[in-house]
Amino acid sequence: MKNWILMFNAATLSFASHVIASNEIGQGPKSSQNASSSTPQRNPELIPFKAQDYSYLIGMPGFSNEALQTHFKLYQGYVTNTNLILETLAQYAAEGKDRTPQYAELKRRLMWEYDGMRLHEDYFGNLGGKGKQLESNDPLFKRIVQDFGSFDAWKKDFVATGLMRGIGWSVLYLDPISGRLVNTWINEHDHGHLAGGDPILIMDVFEHAFMPDYGLDRAKYIEAFFNNIDWSVVASRYPQQMKRMSQ
Repeated sequence: MKNWILMFNAATLSFASHVIASNEIGQGPKSSQNASSSTPQRNPELIPFKAQDYSYLIGMPGFSNEALQTHFKLYQGYVTNTNLILETLAQYAAEGKDRTPQYAELKRRLMWEYDGMRLHEDYFGNLGGKGKQLESNDPLFKRIVQDFGSFDAWKKDFVATGLMRGIGWSVLYLDPISGRLVNTWINEHDHGHLAGGDPILIMDVFEHAFMPDYGLDRAKYIEAFFNNIDWSVVASRYPQQMKRMSQ
């Protein structure tokens, strides 16, 4: 029985990977000739996600153009696969195949691709700041001091989170219930998110983010990351989320 379960999991995971690797956006699986005419069809007006253009970051100090271009392509892959999986899931639902192992495995895979897409958008979005620091009179700065004792104490904790062994993300989250700021570690895009939390600052610490330029010296990469934070973007996320909390 145990061997059968392992074989089943391997087969379904292999199928999910095959769908992603072999299909193009908007194609999905072939329609079944036996599908019922009364089966609900997917929304033909569903607009696919579009990869954002972050080429303005080219030339950013501490990040080689080659490393950034490679990172952009990796991000674009998450957008492509998110669209493909959503298209395929919709097609399965239309064919009445939404209770199959294949549907279930693609549902699980969706969160990894989708979160990988959104985290990269937040990450690239909070870069390009050209060394300008967060002002001490900014509401975000004041809340950081309130929750961590000082800005330096917060930064030390954020950096320590990013230096943890393993792949993942270091994220400053706003807890929408208490209004408290918390540094968290996200592993593999879809594991470790603060439930209901709003990301304020996002740092990618997967190997692809730093090894092309810094090898194993992740600390040097984190230093370069901090030198390029666009604090105007990060600071704007805080009042936006606070306003949403009050509604």
